[in-house]
Amino acid sequence: MTISYNWLSEYLPEIIEPEKLSKILTSIGLEVESLEKYESIKGGLEGLVIGEVVECGKHPNADKLSVTKVNIGSAGNLQIVCGASNVAAGQKVVVATVGTTIYPANGEPLTMRVAKIRSIESYGMICAEDEIGLGTSHDGIKVLPNDVVIGSKAADYFKPYADWIYEIGLTPNRMDAQSHLGVAKDVCAYLSHHNNQASKTKLPFNNNFKADNNSLKINVKVDDAELCPRYAGVSIRNVKVALSPKWLQDKLQAIGLRSINNIVDITNFILHETGQPLHVFDANEITANTVIIKTLPEGTSFISLDEKERKLSANDIMICDGEEKPMCIGGVFGGIKSGVKETTTNIFLESACFNSTVIRKTSLYHQLRTDAATRFEKGVDISNTVNVLKRAALLIKEVAGGEISSDIVDVYTAPKERTVVAIKYHYLKKLSGKNYHPDAVKRILEALGFEITREGIDELQVAVPYSKTDIHLPADIVEEILRIDGIDNIDIPSTITITPSVDSSKTKERLKEKLATYLVGQGFNEILTNSITNSKYYNQDVLQSTVKMLNSLTVELDVMRPSLLETGLETIAFNNNRKNVNLQLFELGKTYHQKEASKYKEYEHLALYFTGNTNEDEWKEKAKPNDFYSAKSITTSLIALSGLNDISFNNNDNTIEVYNGKQKLGYIKQVGKNTLAQFDIKQAVVFVDIDFASLLNAVEKNKITYKEVAKFPTMQRDLALILDKNIQYYQVEDVVKKQKLNKLQSTRLFDVFESEKLGAGKKSLAINFTFIDDEKTLTDKEIEGMMNKLVTGFEKEIGAEIRK
Repeated sequence: MTISYNWLSEYLPEIIEPEKLSKILTSIGLEVESLEKYESIKGGLEGLVIGEVVECGKHPNADKLSVTKVNIGSAGNLQIVCGASNVAAGQKVVVATVGTTIYPANGEPLTMRVAKIRSIESYGMICAEDEIGLGTSHDGIKVLPNDVVIGSKAADYFKPYADWIYEIGLTPNRMDAQSHLGVAKDVCAYLSHHNNQASKTKLPFNNNFKADNNSLKINVKVDDAELCPRYAGVSIRNVKVALSPKWLQDKLQAIGLRSINNIVDITNFILHETGQPLHVFDANEITANTVIIKTLPEGTSFISLDEKERKLSANDIMICDGEEKPMCIGGVFGGIKSGVKETTTNIFLESACFNSTVIRKTSLYHQLRTDAATRFEKGVDISNTVNVLKRAALLIKEVAGGEISSDIVDVYTAPKERTVVAIKYHYLKKLSGKNYHPDAVKRILEALGFEITREGIDELQVAVPYSKTDIHLPADIVEEILRIDGIDNIDIPSTITITPSVDSSKTKERLKEKLATYLVGQGFNEILTNSITNSKYYNQDVLQSTVKMLNSLTVELDVMRPSLLETGLETIAFNNNRKNVNLQLFELGKTYHQKEASKYKEYEHLALYFTGNTNEDEWKEKAKPNDFYSAKSITTSLIALSGLNDISFNNNDNTIEVYNGKQKLGYIKQVGKNTLAQFDIKQAVVFVDIDFASLLNAVEKNKITYKEVAKFPTMQRDLALILDKNIQYYQVEDVVKKQKLNKLQSTRLFDVFESEKLGAGKKSLAINFTFIDDEKTLTDKEIEGMMNKLVTGFEKEIGAEIRK
């Protein structure tokens, strides 16, 4: 969830620095995942000043350049060479002086310095709007009105908006914190408890609401109060749909929302201020001035706001007109006909509370994961429905004009009772590990909006605020107290009692630890990706055996991953977008597969990802690419580290399969361009997938033997083979293995040479062979015999020619 620091601060009783506020938010359970500075204009126009061109003449050595004198106030006149065709004396302009850094709309930042242009010195730059991020036009310099003050700061004139933006990892149960006001209430509760004095949230609601007339009364009928427990609305006539004022645009754009028009922007503003979704109808499209909330027959056709025809479910909550024609999917998405248009003058503003379960089903059924749906499915504050409606109506009247043309219509047939929870102090101590004073408990709960309904010696009974729909149990109350007090304030007991676990798979866990430690030592970073992913990554053949989610969190997360490749590529893309391009990653994770109806299997994998370079350029060593050969080397080392020594590779349809003996352990592959394009990755990626169960099986079957360190020297020979270019090195290794030379200790490829002199389509591989005998020193004759056997094998099996 995105929270604006400036916006949040409007509701707090005191100013808190952004970093300190970040710590408070994390302390109270609203974990801050990132805090970033937001600027509507990059750089905030820092250092730019307003100047006046007092002289303008042709450059003596260039036809298209002008030499100007620019008055910037106290600093006097600056000589600036300008290439704009529209520059002229008497203009008020934006000037970047020497030392100022400008941030173009496109391109890298540029710091001004004294420059000599065609033998004339220039002390700055007269700016076009795209050169300082004010727009995209490069038709000429930005010319300002004559009333601007010479020497004043450009930032004071253009007033760029700056803010700090928090990304909060909100847990699913915290619907009360899905808004700036909700977060502010939590912060105030924290301040009240830790400062020992009441801190009240500055609420934006007031009692100034009053209908101007009753000339546009809209009747409301709710067919089923279970589907819509509360529905409120109000009519506003003679509004003017236009651009939103700057303050409203700034607030929405800072949290990543696009400004649409003043009416729609107000509803979005209210949503993020209070957490209450609103919807606006064009009142002229409401037949018979009547709104009916009901369900429609299965398969009813409805054209939604995105101009798509949708077939309705019989469970969808529909907002219909007086003729029972659908205008909106309640709580989810609007209709194409009844929405606000440029020509709209009369509106009906809706504020409602819908059944959470039905909204979620509708949202998933139509694959419409809107902001409104995510709020309604978690529950909204039913007690605040009308207050929010009044707040929105007054704001619309303020920014769009018009007159409130009806009283509030509020259909609330069965008012909801507040949930009552009792908690005993000894239970609080048992769960929290801390002995809280009753006054502290009451102070925290009252600051959070709870009402004390009964108090005993060891028990406290409270009425839960309507905004906290997740609280039903005493344990929920303990959680509220703990997060406001702070987990860090719980004392660690002098003795801790634990029950040791019995490890039934020591070999498995030791192997995991061993491999992970090796990879980290080689410069890898371990990642942990989501096992739920997006079905769009896979083709129909793969999806047939993929485990589908019946109740997915979002439209994008709808299947259990059948492979670790795609979730790893998401991580690579995330890093690439932040200029982190040299990556070696690994993950020990599971994949999931459906064998047949209601029968599922999961498999453990060790996945490796290589992209970018293995190292940066240094004076002694150039950067080396993280390529297929790096992947093969690391894979070979991993398997050897596991204690396996019968490693081989097999090329199968652009994938290199990895074997230990005859048992397949996994594969190495270069990720295809089409797959990379799905994630907008523009650099090569190599992927290694090791079936951990197969590796573990091979390790458990492997018999470890020990032998004495050799007493006799090793002997080495080199051989250069001329081969067809399509012959891979693993094929050479296979030939070597077939010779079954017990005294051959190792082989090593140390050179690859390609030249037309070798012949068309030929290459040369230079290979080193190391021999040893545990019982004696090998003779030249014995070594030559083994080398001849190898040569014969190479010539016969892969058509090699020995390079003399």
